[in-house]
Amino acid sequence: MPAYKDEAHGTFYASFYYTDFTGTKRKKMKRGFKLKRDALEWERQFLLQKNADPDMRFGDFVSIYRSEKRERIREHTWESKDNIIDTKILPYFKDRTLSEIEPRDVIAWQNTLMGIRQKNGKPYSPTYLKSIHSQLSAIFNYAVKYYRLKQNPAEIAGNMGKETHKEMLFWTKAEYLQFAQAMMDKPMSYYAFEMLYWCGIRMGELLALTPADFDFERFTLTINKSYQRLKGQDVITAPKTSKSNRVIRIPRFLAEEMQDYLKSLYGLRSTDRIFPITKNYLHHEMDRGAKQAGVKRIRIHDLRHSHVSLLIEMGFSAVAIAERVGHESIDITYRYAHLFPDKQTEMANRLDDEWTKKGERACPAK
Repeated sequence: MPAYKDEAHGTFYASFYYTDFTGTKRKKMKRGFKLKRDALEWERQFLLQKNADPDMRFGDFVSIYRSEKRERIREHTWESKDNIIDTKILPYFKDRTLSEIEPRDVIAWQNTLMGIRQKNGKPYSPTYLKSIHSQLSAIFNYAVKYYRLKQNPAEIAGNMGKETHKEMLFWTKAEYLQFAQAMMDKPMSYYAFEMLYWCGIRMGELLALTPADFDFERFTLTINKSYQRLKGQDVITAPKTSKSNRVIRIPRFLAEEMQDYLKSLYGLRSTDRIFPITKNYLHHEMDRGAKQAGVKRIRIHDLRHSHVSLLIEMGFSAVAIAERVGHESIDITYRYAHLFPDKQTEMANRLDDEWTKKGERACPAK
């Protein structure tokens, strides 16, 4: 592993051969090192990366993790991961050797983060702390699975923070209709909320809709994309999960409303977004409409809960509802169990009927 002097510039460079993942022998060169040992260290770390050796620096492994995971994760989700990695993980571990990071090091890192106070004087929320730890653990898990790291020190250290679920709120149909009445002064807002409430779609799915997604002859709506605003740019991505790709039926009245709305949009092309608004706009409109209608303020996502609760009240099964909203049926059963009618009494009564169906049964001798 020699390093060479660049006489013309008074610096050093590394030049060597390595074998890539296809078995092809390739030459690698990097110039501009002030010291010979820096060139040698760079070569060493490069070869550790290529050989999937856990003795590489943590920061170098994170570069591998990013390059190999980036295309497999939705852009909006990755942006959040990137921020946590850059601001909460790398500053503490980037120069440490991956294989030498111990559970006690993770605990010390946790204690540091839990002791931080933000500009408002408050610590990070338990949910955010848990998200930070989960990201560190995911990096180590990747190293264990694919790069021969012996153990995940973050898993051994245990989590910090905790996951808290926000209260699930929803509007009754009467409350929504009051709200919708208040929205009628702004057609775009009115039709956007109509779609959210009567179809149960996600906000990103709503904002990605185009005229081509509607089939008014069959009364169907195709959900196959999602809208995000990332780094000041409008970005259309794949839906949240594979289940989110779906075709749903829309009620006749809503189809008629949306046909009227689309006709009102001058020069609209089949691939144009029909709601060229932002999530912030919808939040402001929710504030305005709830106040004007005199109903409790719920989150935009709670309109999805409202749609599900309406379908449960109408007697539809978890399987049918899950297919409509793009969830697994077990998720619907778990999250909305308290809204489904209690079947236990009915089950017991039916079992009684089964027991007595063929007449009087013999009783054990006393």
